[in-house]
Amino acid sequence: MRKTVMALLGVIGLLLGTALPASAYEPVNIVHTEQVQAGPYALTIGFSTWPLRAMQSLDFTFIPDGGIEGKSGTLSVVKPGAEKAGRPSPLSRHPRKRDVWGLDVESLNLPGDWTFQFVVDGPQGQGKGTLKPLPVMEQPGPPMGLSWAISTIPLFALIALIVVAWRRTRKPSEQTS
Repeated sequence: MRKTVMALLGVIGLLLGTALPASAYEPVNIVHTEQVQAGPYALTIGFSTWPLRAMQSLDFTFIPDGGIEGKSGTLSVVKPGAEKAGRPSPLSRHPRKRDVWGLDVESLNLPGDWTFQFVVDGPQGQGKGTLKPLPVMEQPGPPMGLSWAISTIPLFALIALIVVAWRRTRKPSEQTS
């Protein structure tokens, strides 16, 4: 009886522990902001890391004055060296900061000057705005190829260990043939 009650309490604890909002994620810390005027809407773009570096994950927040209620918008990104923007994507709520639009753990894959183009629809009509140039520096750390090469060393060591163990544990009759 006692084991059953303890098991039941354990299951209830696990259910409640996993049902609560994820508190393991730290809040979005905005360390730098830029202002964009998108027609009648002032838009504050927030960055969780500054200066920006290529291939570095960060959070972006997009906050129109007066909040996002009753408004919708799209974001188009122009990469360095490109003449046209990519396909516009709708601005959606940030997963960890639900009262603003945002991108969670995104990275910009090339160094250079990026451009963000916004279209905001709301009660005052449609507004368009552009944030340019958004400077992105070189990727931090060693080159990507070197990083991948170093990170595969444990895999090759594991394969070698398995091969050596397999050869040592074969039956003697298998070794003679």
